Amino acid sequence: VPVPTSAAVRDAAERTADPETPCDLGELLAARAGARVSFSGPGTPVVVPGAVARSLDAAVAAALDNVRKHAGADARAWILLEDEPEAVWVTVRDDGPGIAPGRLAAAESEGRMGVSLSIRGRLRELGGTAEYVSIPGQGTEVELRVPR
Repeated sequence: VPVPTSAAVRDAAERTADPETPCDLGELLAARAGARVSFSGPGTPVVVPGAVARSLDAAVAAALDNVRKHAGADARAWILLEDEPEAVWVTVRDDGPGIAPGRLAAAESEGRMGVSLSIRGRLRELGGTAEYVSIPGQGTEVELRVPR
């Protein structure tokens, strides 16, 4: 999964510099789309504070790094943004091999979940959550939720 280095990502990131300035999360995440990464979101802006946008974007970037590292450069990934009255949801899904049953829990208990802990920590600071769902042979999904 190639990492976008486009001007669009840089420009969108610069607009989130002020933690309180409202930012369109959809625009920020859409800039991460590329040849192997697809983005889908509402047709209207998903406006959140800059700090929330930055944290969710960083979590998505970390999840995409994990896709590249564990599913390989040919893996496809999808970013889905959902805007609900109570929360904003971002899901990152891949078509990699998935994680064998028990491996995720074992890695977590052994402290080998650096990126996962980083993502969960970012979301916890915002009052949100990060959950991992993986089925062997069907890929992995990271579900990020931040309350409104």
